[in-house]
Amino acid sequence: MLGFKKQNVPFFVETGPMPATETTSHRLVLPADANHHGTLYAGSLLRYALENAYATACRAAGPEANLMLRRVLSLECRRSVPVGALVEIRGAVLQAKRGYLVAGVVGMPLDGHTLPWMDGLLGFAQVDAAGLPVSLPQPVEVAAEAPFWQPLLVRLEKLAAIRGATGDWIAALEGG
Repeated sequence: MLGFKKQNVPFFVETGPMPATETTSHRLVLPADANHHGTLYAGSLLRYALENAYATACRAAGPEANLMLRRVLSLECRRSVPVGALVEIRGAVLQAKRGYLVAGVVGMPLDGHTLPWMDGLLGFAQVDAAGLPVSLPQPVEVAAEAPFWQPLLVRLEKLAAIRGATGDWIAALEGG
Protein backbone atom coordinates (compact mmCIF):
# COMPACT_ATOMS: atom_id res chain seq x y z
CA MET A 1 0.00 0.00 0.00
CA LEU A 2 1.11 3.57 -0.49
CA GLY A 3 1.05 6.55 1.83
CA PHE A 4 1.10 10.31 1.52
CA LYS A 5 3.81 12.90 2.08
CA LYS A 6 4.71 13.96 5.55
CA GLN A 7 7.21 16.69 6.37
CA ASN A 8 10.50 15.91 4.56
CA VAL A 9 9.36 12.38 3.63
CA PRO A 10 8.79 11.24 0.04
CA PHE A 11 5.20 11.64 -1.18
CA PHE A 12 4.78 7.94 -1.89
CA VAL A 13 6.25 5.26 0.32
CA GLU A 14 6.10 1.64 -0.75
CA THR A 15 4.84 -0.60 2.03
CA GLY A 16 3.96 -3.74 0.09
CA PRO A 17 2.96 -5.15 -3.29
CA MET A 18 0.66 -3.17 -5.57
CA PRO A 19 -2.99 -4.28 -5.24
CA ALA A 20 -4.39 -6.47 -8.03
CA THR A 21 -6.94 -3.73 -8.79
CA GLU A 22 -4.18 -1.35 -9.92
CA THR A 23 -1.97 -1.11 -12.98
CA THR A 24 1.39 0.49 -13.55
CA SER A 25 3.09 1.49 -16.77
CA HIS A 26 6.39 3.07 -17.67
CA ARG A 27 7.18 5.36 -20.59
CA LEU A 28 10.43 6.84 -21.80
CA VAL A 29 9.81 10.41 -22.94
CA LEU A 30 11.21 10.54 -26.47
CA PRO A 31 11.92 13.55 -28.71
CA ALA A 32 8.80 12.65 -30.74
CA ASP A 33 6.76 13.20 -27.53
CA ALA A 34 8.25 16.65 -26.89
CA ASN A 35 7.21 20.22 -27.53
CA HIS A 36 9.54 23.03 -28.71
CA HIS A 37 10.90 23.37 -25.15
CA GLY A 38 12.17 19.77 -25.08
CA THR A 39 9.56 18.69 -22.54
CA LEU A 40 6.56 16.40 -22.76
CA TYR A 41 3.97 17.80 -25.17
CA ALA A 42 0.42 18.11 -23.77
CA GLY A 43 -0.98 15.82 -26.47
CA SER A 44 1.55 13.13 -25.55
CA LEU A 45 0.69 13.57 -21.86
CA LEU A 46 -2.97 12.95 -22.73
CA ARG A 47 -2.01 9.85 -24.75
CA TYR A 48 0.05 8.47 -21.84
CA ALA A 49 -2.83 9.05 -19.42
CA LEU A 50 -5.39 7.56 -21.80
CA GLU A 51 -3.31 4.45 -22.50
CA ASN A 52 -2.86 3.76 -18.81
CA ALA A 53 -6.50 4.49 -17.96
CA TYR A 54 -7.74 2.29 -20.82
CA ALA A 55 -5.47 -0.59 -19.77
CA THR A 56 -6.69 -0.17 -16.18
CA ALA A 57 -10.35 -0.12 -17.22
CA CYS A 58 -10.00 -3.11 -19.59
CA ARG A 59 -8.15 -5.18 -17.03
CA ALA A 60 -10.86 -4.49 -14.46
CA ALA A 61 -13.80 -5.04 -16.81
CA GLY A 62 -12.46 -8.32 -18.18
CA PRO A 63 -11.74 -9.81 -21.61
CA GLU A 64 -15.36 -9.48 -22.80
CA ALA A 65 -15.34 -5.70 -22.29
CA ASN A 66 -15.79 -3.30 -25.19
CA LEU A 67 -14.95 0.04 -23.62
CA MET A 68 -15.13 3.45 -25.24
CA LEU A 69 -13.69 6.65 -23.80
CA ARG A 70 -16.74 8.64 -22.72
CA ARG A 71 -15.05 11.67 -21.21
CA VAL A 72 -11.90 13.07 -19.70
CA LEU A 73 -13.25 14.32 -16.40
CA SER A 74 -10.04 15.89 -15.21
CA LEU A 75 -6.39 15.96 -16.21
CA GLU A 76 -3.81 18.04 -14.38
CA CYS A 77 -0.15 18.50 -15.20
CA ARG A 78 1.97 19.91 -12.38
CA ARG A 79 5.48 19.71 -13.74
CA SER A 80 7.39 19.73 -17.03
CA VAL A 81 8.81 16.34 -17.92
CA PRO A 82 12.08 16.47 -19.91
CA VAL A 83 12.95 14.28 -22.87
CA GLY A 84 14.83 11.24 -21.59
CA ALA A 85 12.81 10.93 -18.37
CA LEU A 86 11.38 7.53 -17.55
CA VAL A 87 7.92 8.12 -16.11
CA GLU A 88 5.78 5.76 -14.07
CA ILE A 89 1.99 6.01 -14.26
CA ARG A 90 -0.31 4.14 -11.90
CA GLY A 91 -3.97 3.53 -12.54
CA ALA A 92 -6.99 2.18 -10.67
CA VAL A 93 -10.74 2.04 -11.21
CA LEU A 94 -12.21 4.53 -8.74
CA GLN A 95 -15.88 4.23 -9.68
CA ALA A 96 -17.95 1.56 -11.41
CA LYS A 97 -21.60 1.76 -12.33
CA ARG A 98 -23.78 -0.52 -14.44
CA GLY A 99 -22.17 0.34 -17.78
CA TYR A 100 -19.64 3.03 -16.90
CA LEU A 101 -16.41 3.24 -14.96
CA VAL A 102 -13.89 5.91 -14.06
CA ALA A 103 -10.17 5.18 -14.00
CA GLY A 104 -7.81 7.38 -12.03
CA VAL A 105 -4.21 7.84 -13.17
CA VAL A 106 -1.24 9.26 -11.29
CA GLY A 107 2.17 10.16 -12.74
CA MET A 108 4.47 9.20 -9.91
CA PRO A 109 6.86 11.93 -8.69
CA LEU A 110 9.96 12.51 -10.77
CA ASP A 111 13.38 12.19 -9.17
CA GLY A 112 13.94 14.98 -6.68
CA HIS A 113 10.26 15.89 -6.41
CA THR A 114 7.50 14.89 -4.00
CA LEU A 115 4.23 15.52 -5.87
CA PRO A 116 2.88 13.62 -8.88
CA TRP A 117 3.79 15.26 -12.18
CA MET A 118 0.25 14.62 -13.42
CA ASP A 119 -3.03 13.01 -12.43
CA GLY A 120 -6.41 12.53 -13.99
CA LEU A 121 -9.83 10.92 -14.14
CA LEU A 122 -11.06 9.28 -17.35
CA GLY A 123 -14.52 7.76 -17.84
CA PHE A 124 -15.27 4.76 -20.04
CA ALA A 125 -18.60 3.36 -21.22
CA GLN A 126 -19.26 -0.26 -22.08
CA VAL A 127 -20.79 -0.41 -25.56
CA ASP A 128 -22.22 -3.09 -27.84
CA ALA A 129 -21.19 -3.72 -31.47
CA ALA A 130 -23.38 -0.80 -32.59
CA GLY A 131 -21.67 1.56 -30.11
CA LEU A 132 -24.68 1.77 -27.82
CA PRO A 133 -24.29 1.70 -24.02
CA VAL A 134 -24.77 -1.66 -22.30
CA SER A 135 -23.92 -3.15 -18.89
CA LEU A 136 -20.36 -4.12 -18.00
CA PRO A 137 -19.74 -7.84 -18.64
CA GLN A 138 -18.63 -8.54 -15.05
CA PRO A 139 -18.54 -6.82 -11.66
CA VAL A 140 -15.64 -4.38 -11.35
CA GLU A 141 -13.64 -3.96 -8.17
CA VAL A 142 -12.79 -0.38 -7.25
CA ALA A 143 -9.94 1.05 -5.20
CA ALA A 144 -12.43 2.91 -3.03
CA GLU A 145 -10.68 3.32 0.29
CA ALA A 146 -6.98 3.14 -0.55
CA PRO A 147 -5.35 6.31 0.88
CA PHE A 148 -3.21 6.73 -2.24
CA TRP A 149 -6.31 7.43 -4.37
CA GLN A 150 -8.08 9.81 -1.95
CA PRO A 151 -7.14 13.08 -3.73
CA LEU A 152 -8.68 11.77 -6.97
CA LEU A 153 -11.72 10.33 -5.17
CA VAL A 154 -12.38 13.74 -3.61
CA ARG A 155 -12.08 15.39 -7.04
CA LEU A 156 -14.40 12.76 -8.55
CA GLU A 157 -17.00 13.46 -5.89
CA LYS A 158 -16.84 17.20 -6.65
CA LEU A 159 -17.22 16.52 -10.39
CA ALA A 160 -20.24 14.23 -9.87
CA ALA A 161 -22.59 17.22 -9.87
CA ILE A 162 -21.55 18.25 -13.38
CA ARG A 163 -23.95 16.83 -15.95
CA GLY A 164 -22.61 15.61 -19.26
CA ALA A 165 -23.30 17.63 -22.41
CA THR A 166 -25.20 14.92 -24.29
CA GLY A 167 -28.57 15.96 -22.87
CA ASP A 168 -27.86 19.58 -23.76
CA TRP A 169 -27.05 18.63 -27.37
CA ILE A 170 -30.17 16.50 -27.71
CA ALA A 171 -32.32 19.34 -26.33
CA ALA A 172 -30.72 21.84 -28.73
CA LEU A 173 -31.27 19.58 -31.75
CA GLU A 174 -34.88 19.04 -30.78
CA GLY A 175 -35.42 22.79 -30.49
CA GLY A 176 -35.84 22.76 -26.74
